[in-house]
Amino acid sequence: MSAIASPIPNRFRQRLRAGERLIGCWASLSHAISTEVLGTAGFDWLLIDGEHSPNDLQTFIAQLMALKDSASAAVCRPESLNPVLMKRLLDIGFYNFLIPFIETREQAELAVASTRYPPAGIRGVSVAQRSNRYGTVPDYLQTINDHICLMLQIESRAGVDAVDAIASVDGVDAVFIGPSDLSAAYGHLGNPGHPEVQQVIRHIVERVRAHGKAVSILTPVRADAQRYLEMGIQVVAVGSDLGLLRDAARGLREAFAPDAPRT
Repeated sequence: MSAIASPIPNRFRQRLRAGERLIGCWASLSHAISTEVLGTAGFDWLLIDGEHSPNDLQTFIAQLMALKDSASAAVCRPESLNPVLMKRLLDIGFYNFLIPFIETREQAELAVASTRYPPAGIRGVSVAQRSNRYGTVPDYLQTINDHICLMLQIESRAGVDAVDAIASVDGVDAVFIGPSDLSAAYGHLGNPGHPEVQQVIRHIVERVRAHGKAVSILTPVRADAQRYLEMGIQVVAVGSDLGLLRDAARGLREAFAPDAPRT
């Protein structure tokens, strides 16, 4: 039997670090079929959410399997920065991560360490798991550290204050901006378009780009997405499976029953 090759280089990370514009979509429905459908659309990346969606390890695995033939890179957002959980998510096959609620350099350093084998980090070693094809990739342990992509989410005043410290950490590939949480943090809950929030977003973009790192964001509003792209935000999620289903269902109903009551 011939040896199985090393994991395919992480094209998403390569493209991000090369400065390419990467357009993505949120996968919030926690089901393999809906994520598989998104995977046929041609997005550069899909965020499989574990913070605000009812995903667990089993549903994560099913969605990774559903995307095996897709050109869209799978990005995982765990519920929090937890090294034990990160170890398990790495083992089941995620290469790309978006870690929520990062507020300090120390948290950024822990996020990096959680995704790397020693001596570069603290990831625990399993010699046979899904990510290394159950032990059949001979050089996995020597190569996987170079294939992990890490984005850290700033969504609080403390995170904004520490943006330079966070963005300067080696191993952080991008900073993700959480506009909804920032709007709440700055007293404008539900209004991420408020001028103060937009100024904070511009500040984050300027500081992160000054460190040579990419910036990412989510917005379902097309005009906002275009504005963020023009602002220099490179990695933009432009919608979600939940929003697409909701809006298409309402639009279809209204086309045939425009006077029906809406819930």
